Amino acid sequence: MSPGPSDGTAESLAPPLDRRAFTAAALSAALALPHAAARAEPATRSSSKTIAILLFPRMTALDVVGPQNLLAGLGPIELVAARTGPVASDTGLSITATHTFDTCARDLDVLLVPGGDGTPAQMRDAPTLAFLTDRAARATWVTSVCTGSLILGAAGLLQGYRATSHWCVRDAVLPLLGAEPVDQRIVFDRNRVTAAGVSAGLDFALALAARLRGAAYARTAQLVAEYAPQPPFAAGTPAAAGPETVRAADVILAELLVEARAAASGR
Repeated sequence: MSPGPSDGTAESLAPPLDRRAFTAAALSAALALPHAAARAEPATRSSSKTIAILLFPRMTALDVVGPQNLLAGLGPIELVAARTGPVASDTGLSITATHTFDTCARDLDVLLVPGGDGTPAQMRDAPTLAFLTDRAARATWVTSVCTGSLILGAAGLLQGYRATSHWCVRDAVLPLLGAEPVDQRIVFDRNRVTAAGVSAGLDFALALAARLRGAAYARTAQLVAEYAPQPPFAAGTPAAAGPETVRAADVILAELLVEARAAASGR
């Protein structure tokens, strides 16, 4: 939420608030309280984390922005693409890449891959897959949101792992990549963490933040974000949505499914 327009008071002349710095400072202060510190994980509570999020053409912006917002207080987040600069999402919103495959930190605490309509192209993109393979070899956590798990799978990083993805591709494509599909919103299997479609990235980020910095930190981040979803419709899963809504969604998602299956089969 951005501050309102200037009202001419002295306070309005102050430098603009850095939301990321404020969030980090606020959460760190909360964890300094005795009752919070007692619940946090001592080994990870105070250490800064290095997080890299992959960007690619026609990614889903919320797969990136949701986790980024909730993880920003943990440490530096590198937005990584083949080249720096704006990268357009599958709805036209651009996100700026700050690092390239070469300049991204070598040793990461979290490597995160989003999904989106551009997933099949990334499943075939040799430089992207090479980057993921290299960084995943040393990363503490290798993670994805939505169809990002298919990109991890195409890089050979889900072979023998339980994983989830967007419902439209989970059961049809993940097995082609050597993964065991699981119908869950978030799946932890050793150091692999996969989340289901789009909005599940928020739940994923909170669950991962709890592992990285403790439950007290994650609860505070959730409250700062006022994340208390009350969707107006019970239509967030195929089972809840019903056949008619599923058929309408299938039409929208058909091309993604066909292309992702082809990419997985042609590796």
